[in-house]
Amino acid sequence: MITFGRQVCGDLDASASREWLVTDGLGGYAMGTVAGLRTRRYHGLLVTDRHLALAAVDPVVRIGDRVVRLGTDEWSGGVVDPAGHVHLAQFTLADGVPCWRWDLGDWVLQSEIAMAHGRPAVGVLFTLLRAAAPVTLELTPLCTWRDAHGERLAGGAPAVTPVADGFVFEDAYRVTGPGWVPGGDWYRGVHAREEAARGLNPVEDLWAAGHFTTELAPGETTGVTAAGVPFDGVLPKAHRLVADARRRARRLVKQGGALAVAADQCIVETPTGPSAVAGYPWFGEWSRDLMTSYEGLFLTTGRHAEARAVLLRAGATVSEGMLANTADTGTLEYNTADAALWFLHAIGRYVAVTGDLDVAAELAGRIDEVLDRHRRGTRYGIAADPADGLLTQGKPGFALTWMDARIGGQPVTERQGKAVEINALWISGLATTAELFDRIGRRHDWTAAADRAADSFRRRFPRPDGQGLYDVVDGPGGDDAAVRPNQLLAVGLPHAPISDPRVVEVCRRALLTSIGLRSLAPGSAGYRGRHAGGPAERDRAYHQGTVWPWLIGPFVDASLRVGADTEGVLDGLEPHLAEWGLGSVSETADGDAPHAATGCPFQAWSVAELIRARARLAAERPA
Repeated sequence: MITFGRQVCGDLDASASREWLVTDGLGGYAMGTVAGLRTRRYHGLLVTDRHLALAAVDPVVRIGDRVVRLGTDEWSGGVVDPAGHVHLAQFTLADGVPCWRWDLGDWVLQSEIAMAHGRPAVGVLFTLLRAAAPVTLELTPLCTWRDAHGERLAGGAPAVTPVADGFVFEDAYRVTGPGWVPGGDWYRGVHAREEAARGLNPVEDLWAAGHFTTELAPGETTGVTAAGVPFDGVLPKAHRLVADARRRARRLVKQGGALAVAADQCIVETPTGPSAVAGYPWFGEWSRDLMTSYEGLFLTTGRHAEARAVLLRAGATVSEGMLANTADTGTLEYNTADAALWFLHAIGRYVAVTGDLDVAAELAGRIDEVLDRHRRGTRYGIAADPADGLLTQGKPGFALTWMDARIGGQPVTERQGKAVEINALWISGLATTAELFDRIGRRHDWTAAADRAADSFRRRFPRPDGQGLYDVVDGPGGDDAAVRPNQLLAVGLPHAPISDPRVVEVCRRALLTSIGLRSLAPGSAGYRGRHAGGPAERDRAYHQGTVWPWLIGPFVDASLRVGADTEGVLDGLEPHLAEWGLGSVSETADGDAPHAATGCPFQAWSVAELIRARARLAAERPA
């Protein structure tokens, strides 16, 4: 349980920088801050189909002539009004459910938020915990219907259709609650401070559709429910949604451990089977992120049936030996040199954990296709070099490794040539496949390919000065000796070609921080210690020094492989769970101290690798 008292809740900067998330298991979510202030264009109580629907429900308490507004809103002129956060005595996050308590001495009101699992529906539950007499509670829904990545400004009145106990907004979603009083007014100039900090448009308008009103006696509850399509029939009550969410969270934790709820937030059911959202609030499904996160999200948490389905679903999408990277940009893109290799790694880990060789047999044809097309050549210049068996990749203007930021269509960290982690994954994929095929009795020639590539790797990648491995060899500009964390995979993967403690020590000395590893060593050409500013500034720093928490997994793997010290390596990530994306792990952080969190507050591979690293270290401890 994460808890904050008045000193955090009442400090707007502190409480507005700590974010909560609840999800519906379909990719939809509710998200906001401890303060109740919407600081991002993505914040709202119902985000479904990649659209923001119900942005907020602002509560007002009336006791006789006394009126207390409990919402917290910021406007484009810089005014915060109302400032209901100053009345917050406590915020807690327990069982995945965020909970606020406003305490004005003679009365205490509590609010909880939860979503249905498997349906785009959210409930906001209010409970009057203490009062000398009944109070009147008014709840104003602030509405919009727009792309989650944009804004909407006031125009004419939106289409609001009255229905039993509430209304339907623009045929997109329905909101129900007690004592509905229709109204309608634009709230103009709502300000999202985080979008301003990111160099994006921070201003939008919201429609106040009217208000719900009810009288509450001490101990009584009321609630508002909002649901996306389909929203016919009776919507689930808020109190039922909260109770169901708490029960489900406890069951997940019992099965999968302390971070199982954070993992569950990332796992989604699609029309073709289970998958994962790469990060909230702005990422969708990315195959690289899915396969990198696979073991931590699905295997370590005991979700083996879904793990099996993920692999079969991915296998059905293989094209020219590749997995599509993403459709987030609006079209299906195959611009990744490593997603298919991570897919092979995921298959190997699944079989190792579950013993289910039938999956390997069912996917054998796809596995052969991945390796054969990589060996012969596929998109973007990805091919095995006939001279040494190592995998080369790259095409001018593209960034195909996980260091994929581009500015104006040009890569920041191109890494064209034979990248160290790509070849570590290639060698491990070849060797894993050879083992699996031997076990299922399938003929192959992958053992020789793995041995040849590993021998070539050991000749080409170690730096002559003994300071770890080259990041890229045989690139357009020659060999790249930049100190980056990619080399850890060449030591830590199941069939890693190198077992050199100097790789770990170089990364420990130059890259390791308390919450992950830097993407480039300080002092290197192009190093940037702050991941902040507008889109171009952030992209320029994205893989040029910015810390990535997910890399703690490869660091632990490599350290255990060579017998290096791992004492305290996760100590900084434990408090991080209560610092930014509550109960979760951020996408990135500044390369320079104090390593402020940046990027998505809730990132799948960051969560997954912390889960997996925890489990690996626990397994290594003496009984």
